[in-house]
Formats: sequence, C-alpha cells, structure tokens
Amino acid sequence: MRPPAPLPAHLSTAPFTVHEARAANLSRARLRASDVAPASRLIYLPVGWDFEVRSLAPALSAATPGGWISHLTAAVIHGLWLPAWFCQSRELHLSKPHDLPPVRRKGVVGHTVLAFPDEVTLLDGIRISTPARTWLDLARILPLEDLVAVGDQLVRHPRPGLEIRANPWATREELRAMLKRHPKLQGIVKARQATELIRAGADSAPETFLRLALTAAGLPEPELQVRIVPEDPYSPAADLGYREQRIAMQYDGAHHRTREQQSRDNRRDDVFNAAGWRYLKFNADDLADSFRGAVRRVRIALRTR
Repeated sequence: MRPPAPLPAHLSTAPFTVHEARAANLSRARLRASDVAPASRLIYLPVGWDFEVRSLAPALSAATPGGWISHLTAAVIHGLWLPAWFCQSRELHLSKPHDLPPVRRKGVVGHTVLAFPDEVTLLDGIRISTPARTWLDLARILPLEDLVAVGDQLVRHPRPGLEIRANPWATREELRAMLKRHPKLQGIVKARQATELIRAGADSAPETFLRLALTAAGLPEPELQVRIVPEDPYSPAADLGYREQRIAMQYDGAHHRTREQQSRDNRRDDVFNAAGWRYLKFNADDLADSFRGAVRRVRIALRTR
C-alpha cells in the first residue's frame, strides 16, 4: 500500500478542524490514514502531537460555534497563576450561553453560563473569556487565598519595557461591577470576599500569601513595593514592608537564583541595610511552612523597632 502524502505543513504540528482539512483539499480517506487521529467531533490530531492546551484551543474554539474557551483552560492560555495541582491539568473547558445547546464533546467540560459581551474576547482568533471573567469562573474551584493571588495578578501594573501589556487586566472597581452582574453565580460569595482582599503591587502568588499570612495573624497590613524614597522610581524596592518601622520584606523565588539576579538583589539589600532598614528575606521553605515562621520573625521585628 502506498503511504499517504504528507500533511500540509500547517496541519502537521497542531490539532485542526474538519473545515481546515477541507480547505486544504484533504479527502475523508486521507483523514482515516495512520498519521491522523480523530480527537473529538470535527477535530483531528496529527499523530505524534504532544498535548498542549494553547495549540488545541484554536481548533476547539473553531469547532464550537457560539462557544468560548473558559475556566481552567482560559486561565492557562492567559498565563494566570494556578496552584500546582491544576497546572498540569488536561481538562478542556468550553462555555456556551443559555440560548445554545450545551457542550457535548468528548474530553471537554461544558458550561452553560450567562456572560456579557465584554466578558468574552478574541485572543489570536480564539473566543475566550477575559482574564477578569476567567477569575470569576475560577471562584467555584479555587480556595479563597488562591483566588486572591489570581486577583492580585489581575490588578498589578505591568513592568514598563518588560511586559507586552501596558495596563492591568482589571481594577478592583471593575471586578466589583462584574460581581454585581452575577449575584447567583456559583462561588460569588467567595469572589466578593476575595475582591476585598485584592491589592495591587504583588509580583507573585507567594508575595500575596505572605501578606495574607501577616494580616491573618493580626499584624498590620504591609505596604507593597516599598521604596526607600517613595517618589523616586529608581529607588530600590522591597516586595512588602512597614515604612514607619523601617522594616522591609523580600520573597526570593526561583528566578532569584541566577547570577545576574543575585547581583541585583545584593545591591538592593545593601542599600536597604545602609539606610537603616530591618531587612527580612523569605523563600520556598517559608512558603512550604505557610509562612508561620515568617510571621514570628516579622512580629519580633515590629516589637523591636
């Protein structure tokens, strides 16, 4: 038997729809060849393709008229922070409005929801829930602290020159307005609680968890992105701190292990120490301890300043 002709280049590396196959003049017989596998209704996979949500989403969206990528799948595509146990999830989530038939597709979690036009957007040709609406959809499955961490990511101001975005994905006021539209949505009570705890300034989820641990222990809420000279944008900044007591706190994540970052960190640390600040540094060990030890150190520091 003669081997089939190679797939067109644009169909050989990612999932594709039957409509794309027809546009490329692939016959039904060609779609039954050994190098193509049916994935779901109207969707095919080139054999050897490694599962990757971002490359599957365009075909899934195109094959579901009126639907959009949502929930965990949307969070992954937007690059929102997720707890470790969700990051490797292969769940695919699609939402549809109430006036359309519900999603019934193999391997897909379907949702029938109320969504307003500004809660769904186009991203690289994919219909997908906005980051803010995705956050609201996550409220039904994420614990409160994790939901706050994602919310902090939504409202943080992007770093000029380092990120493509120039503006936050949302503000707390915009989140509150969205919540008012959906008073009966599952998880809405938790979302309301999270909105009151969200703050702009956290660059990572561990920074959010440290702040929440401090306030849960009855300590004052720290300022975020504390600069020695507040009005100077070039003044070194710590992740959190108490300006009046001159206490600064820094969470060193994995990216702090590079030689270049360590050099920058050392220069920043020296400036804070020279200015007479008490400088406390925390890492993944403190995170694993739910910042209990960190809270004790901060409490002692506050008492002695």
